[in-house]
Amino acid sequence: MPRIFDNIEKSLLPALQETLELSDRADFCVGYFNLRGWKELDSYIDNWAGEEGHCCRLVVGMHRLPQDELRHAMSISKGDGGMDNQTALRLKKRLAEEFRDQLTVGIPTNRDEMGLRKLAAQIKAKKVVVKLFLRHPLHAKLYLLFRPDPINPTIGYLGSSNLTFSGLSEQGELNVDVLDYDACIKLARWFEDRWNDRWCIDISNELVKIIEESWAREEPIPPYHIYIKMAYHLSQEARAGLSEFRIPREFGQKLFEFQKAAVKIAAHHINKRGGVLIGDVVGLGKTLMATAVARILEDDLGLETLIICPKNLVDMWEDYRDQYRLRARVLSISQVITHLPDLRRFRLIIIDESQNLRNREGKRYRAIREYIEENESKCILLSATPYNKTYLDLSNQLRLFVPEDKELSIRPERLLRDMGETEFMRQHQCPLRSLAAFENSEYADDWRELMRLFLVRRTRSFIQENYAETDPENGRKYLIFEDGTRSYFPVRMPKTVKFKIDDTDPNDQYAELYASDVVDTINSLRLPRYGLGNYVKESHLSPPTQSEAIVLQDLSRAGKRLMGFCRTNLFKRLESSGQAFILSIERHILRNYVFLHAVKEGNPLPIGTQDAVLLDARVYDEDADATSTIPNIFDDEDGTDENEMAHKRGLESQEDYKDRAAEIYEEYISKHKT
Repeated sequence: MPRIFDNIEKSLLPALQETLELSDRADFCVGYFNLRGWKELDSYIDNWAGEEGHCCRLVVGMHRLPQDELRHAMSISKGDGGMDNQTALRLKKRLAEEFRDQLTVGIPTNRDEMGLRKLAAQIKAKKVVVKLFLRHPLHAKLYLLFRPDPINPTIGYLGSSNLTFSGLSEQGELNVDVLDYDACIKLARWFEDRWNDRWCIDISNELVKIIEESWAREEPIPPYHIYIKMAYHLSQEARAGLSEFRIPREFGQKLFEFQKAAVKIAAHHINKRGGVLIGDVVGLGKTLMATAVARILEDDLGLETLIICPKNLVDMWEDYRDQYRLRARVLSISQVITHLPDLRRFRLIIIDESQNLRNREGKRYRAIREYIEENESKCILLSATPYNKTYLDLSNQLRLFVPEDKELSIRPERLLRDMGETEFMRQHQCPLRSLAAFENSEYADDWRELMRLFLVRRTRSFIQENYAETDPENGRKYLIFEDGTRSYFPVRMPKTVKFKIDDTDPNDQYAELYASDVVDTINSLRLPRYGLGNYVKESHLSPPTQSEAIVLQDLSRAGKRLMGFCRTNLFKRLESSGQAFILSIERHILRNYVFLHAVKEGNPLPIGTQDAVLLDARVYDEDADATSTIPNIFDDEDGTDENEMAHKRGLESQEDYKDRAAEIYEEYISKHKT
């Protein structure tokens, strides 16, 4: 009776190894060959002489995937279609690529590396010869071993195990040994028929090449070549964009080369992912580049464009629209709440100064996002400062056209390396390859990888190094305009401007500004609006809601630091000029009256969200009471902000401040509160 090898009670691998040790040649036929699985047998074959009669001949069958098997079985036409040279070469190339793909799966080990090198060496020494059987799919698993034994010269193993580590020793299989002389002769003849078949093609040299081009190669790859390969793959998006689109004729001479590249890459991002954020620094022509992208999409896809921008940029965008013949409408961002719900469909939207839409809870943000979602519009976002406070500034802008659960094909790997996938899913319960997943990461590496898919951003130094020409006379970098004139990059040379402050001179304005009484007055300000956490009651008649509890917690975090930050900003305004200081004081007083109005009427305080960055003057250098600190809360729909109104109406008395504060609070409640 034959022995049964099922890899449960008895494993096939030890029996095969014992027989190989006594053999001088072998013939294997398998349906699948794992290159890394060869290391389980290589030491037994290494002692063979090689060449015909002293080697291992291996036939690998061509197999179909399960879906291909079903498609073939259900096909109306059952003909095989025959085999020809062209088909054979195509199949040989495809199967060779499958072998190459094997080596890209899993983590390489030293043992795998040594095993693959040994396989390549044995193929070169003719100790192993590998052929592909292409005439028809072949799933046979046969191991014939020949030894110098006159009584039992051939031993066979027949069953279901492929030439893989799991097939030989781990997963459940069913194999038997064949010791009968006549049966072994018939199996050997069966193997010879297939080995000598016209469509059994030698692939030995191809396997050697695959191994020598992989991580298992003998000669290490130079680090520079690895760097070039990484750069090649990382630049795939940019290279695809450069070859995919052409610049419209009207822009040919008006765009610099770096602008042309940005336009093509941006068009590629929009075409592939539905949107792009052009984030070049100030002065590099984002408006012209966005106009060129819009023209490309209008010409190629027939899209019409809606341009949303701050009110002071409406005239400029209308000029661009007319000059470059865009089928576009320009809309002030202050009008989106009232106009977008009834506006006809525009398939492309340009949003200038998109950093103003960092707060996804705002009404303007929701109006724009809902319009984009309902009309399936593509987006071009323009911002020189897309990241201002936290990484959520970036994701909130991307959320305008990227749903939070959309498949992105990448994951926040740095975060997952720290947390682990299981813990991440337990805590955050969102898809790993989604924008929502990235929003939970605080690692710059993760955000760089995300923005690589959506952001086009170059700095002046990058353009100087890669696009500018050098004047041989003075060594300065320059670009050439369409009329041939040169535009030189400025060379910044810091200079110290010194001046004296004379406390004894009554005409010295800086001495007056920083007089002791002024400094003492600023230092003595209590600034309760910036320390609201100091006034929170320890007990409440009714417990705060969840959202109220979060606000109270944030207030307690700010404490004295925010109050100190406000004083620091007042000193900075004072140092800037007397006029700047007066404007800051007026804003401060007006905001105080807004709070007083809310307290008097028993209404909720207009508390805006504050970021920790606001507490660090090294990073954030804006007036603590400027409207930009809490964007869009106190802006009028006609674009006139509280400061303009203050000067137009002359806030000079307490009644003036009270009246204006009541108007601002009413506007906050009716239009801007979320």
